[in-house]
Amino acid sequence: MRNALTDWTQAWSALGSTGGSSPVSGQGQEDAYLQYGRDLQFILQTHGKQAMENAQQTAKTNLEAWQTVADSLMTPTLAQHWWEYATDSAQRAVLFADAMRERGNHFVEHEEGSNKTVLSWEHEVVVDGTQLPRPVNYSLVRIIPPEGVTVREDGRPYIIIDPRAGHGSGIGGFKHESEVGAAIHGGHPTYFVTFTRLPMPGQTLADVTAAEADFVREVRRLHPASPKPVIIGNCQGGWASMLLAATNPDITGPVVANGAPLSYWAGQKGKNPMRYLGGLVGGATSVRMLSDLGNGQFDGSHLVSNFERLSPSNTWWEKYYNLWDRIDTEVPRFVGFERWWGSFYYMTPEEIAWIVENLFVGNRLGRGKASLSERTHVDLREVNSPIIIFASHGDNITPPQQALGWVADLYTGVDEIKARGQRILYTLHPSVGHLGIFVSSSVAKKEHGEIVSTLKAIEALSPGLYEMVITEERGEGVEKTFQVAFAERTIETMMEQCGGDDSDKPFATVARFSELGAEVYDLAFRPLVQGMTNQASAELMANSNPMRLQRWLASDRNPAMQPVKALAEQVREHRQATPDDNPFRQWERFNAHLVTQMWDGVRDLQNAMIEWNFHLLWAAPPVQALGDRLGTTVAQSEPREDLRTLTQVQDALDRIDLGGFADGVVRMLIFLAHSRKEVRRSRLERSNQMLLSTEPFASMKPKHRTRMIHKETLIVGYEPEAAMAALPKQLASAEDRERALALCEQIAGPREEMSRETLDMMNRLALALEATPLTSDDPGTATRKAA
Repeated sequence: MRNALTDWTQAWSALGSTGGSSPVSGQGQEDAYLQYGRDLQFILQTHGKQAMENAQQTAKTNLEAWQTVADSLMTPTLAQHWWEYATDSAQRAVLFADAMRERGNHFVEHEEGSNKTVLSWEHEVVVDGTQLPRPVNYSLVRIIPPEGVTVREDGRPYIIIDPRAGHGSGIGGFKHESEVGAAIHGGHPTYFVTFTRLPMPGQTLADVTAAEADFVREVRRLHPASPKPVIIGNCQGGWASMLLAATNPDITGPVVANGAPLSYWAGQKGKNPMRYLGGLVGGATSVRMLSDLGNGQFDGSHLVSNFERLSPSNTWWEKYYNLWDRIDTEVPRFVGFERWWGSFYYMTPEEIAWIVENLFVGNRLGRGKASLSERTHVDLREVNSPIIIFASHGDNITPPQQALGWVADLYTGVDEIKARGQRILYTLHPSVGHLGIFVSSSVAKKEHGEIVSTLKAIEALSPGLYEMVITEERGEGVEKTFQVAFAERTIETMMEQCGGDDSDKPFATVARFSELGAEVYDLAFRPLVQGMTNQASAELMANSNPMRLQRWLASDRNPAMQPVKALAEQVREHRQATPDDNPFRQWERFNAHLVTQMWDGVRDLQNAMIEWNFHLLWAAPPVQALGDRLGTTVAQSEPREDLRTLTQVQDALDRIDLGGFADGVVRMLIFLAHSRKEVRRSRLERSNQMLLSTEPFASMKPKHRTRMIHKETLIVGYEPEAAMAALPKQLASAEDRERALALCEQIAGPREEMSRETLDMMNRLALALEATPLTSDDPGTATRKAA
């Protein structure tokens, strides 16, 4: 409270002053208000322009569609078509009701204690989290390979962590073509982290992270000859994976975060309004109150309703009409997905409070200021393994800025990433939506499949920031192949590709007000709310929630729905589907599209009001001043240090002239990679194969190889000329020099595929080693190939 009053006093003092350097004083105050007005105007103009463009496009589409419908109605057999359509509609109504009944029954089964997941793969429990020293409602299961699929027990294991955002687990293995499918068909032992509906009493995020670390240790025990396991996290499972890797850096392998919001404040004005909701619903105060009203449990249906609010057309119309329209084929997919979407899971007050205060509202994880407990600070810069981020421009829940903004917040530049020995890779999809990242078959075939195949060699990559560029090469359908390259990027270039990032100040203000509101609630209102709540009132509130009520009313628990099953069976026996060219069918689809457009208009208006009201409330200059204390990131708050003074950099530079054959070859490969500014996966795989099968690399421990690559990256980055001049000392004999050049040519080749930059660098290396340059008439080429 004392800090809050201090912030208030400083903010209003700054507002009232007429001089000094305050951003809201004198001329600065006038400029701040002008910018405030411009921002509000920009938001309305952006949303208005988008709405107009949508209206023009839909008007054109509707005109063309109506012409087709009108022509189809001009037929002499209209009465016959009407009878066929009426019969079909009546039958579809029965089948639609039966599908809703199935959905309702799955919901009732879940609410009554079923812990079934939507995993479509056979699996067995390996570790039951309730039996751990710090019990949690999580378990580790192993995917049982289907018939005909062979898994190598010494292959790199994969552990997939699904989001716990109100739903259940299993979406990462929802279909055959999925993350699970990509891993297990690659011959990898595959594990999945599941969780049950109710948390263990008093469970915290620190307990969950400790349990996931135990899961990783058990997997390593089961596969002692394998490399460290890959950790794949989906959405909120992504930040859980990063928490795990940052607090247990020595046990995890590469971390893949798919659609994972790691920087909640990041984004672009005029787009993706979900990040504004925390400032309009009371921040941490609201989740505290909901947890108390739930008698010590937070109902995940509140999170699911937030997701549904983002797309009212899909929530209230489109998904139901798609079921109605394709009732003969759509039922299994609809019911299967709704079984996951409508299974609501609970959290403890401690869990949801940590998530809101450190992620949703406080954004502490992305700013390097989160702590799992009083003794456990979380710094994502402590992750030792490669990090692969998969984001999409079509994702309205986790846009690219939120998936990658933490890199800009934590690092002063790529040089710092290299100095810390980290490898951060990202790939951006142009259009797939949030759930499509996890369940789309095309994404599973392309992005997930290529990530899995690339991870075999990813640790041979030198430290830095890379874009993983995936391009279609040849073939069609399941035979399609892709080319993958890793292009070096700067943080500025990466954020430009994401679409830019606007000011964090309004969000910092929300975070400060959230802290103040939570303190006031804890002191003044919490005892009163807890005193009025009991288990009966909590169950009444949960059961009367519209998310639950609509499913319960459609289940067999409702006597009116019990005859529907028998009716549906009769309809299936006498089904008379109307063909697509029926004029009334076309008219129906035309009108359905109009309803979708109406709901999209509601969405556009809602988005505009959410963003405009957020900025109206929290971006005003005197209000924004309250967030100054929280608005700085690690990259901004810590003094910009000379990275050359870091211990690891100095240690590397002190060893420029030291090392032997292995160090020299790695240094040469780094020179080649820097000359191209990108690395193809095929070359990376050849480099990795050399490190695993060629002496003296093969006998090294993986950690030794990683440190050697890091050391040589620093040397080449900070002292390239001295590094080149020292190569003859590392490769003293003519035999070593010829062998080193042959290895580099083998990895960079074949020669006809080498770029001009690669050929030039090969010649520079040859001249530095006093060997024959690599030219078209080079007589030494055959000797090097033989070597």
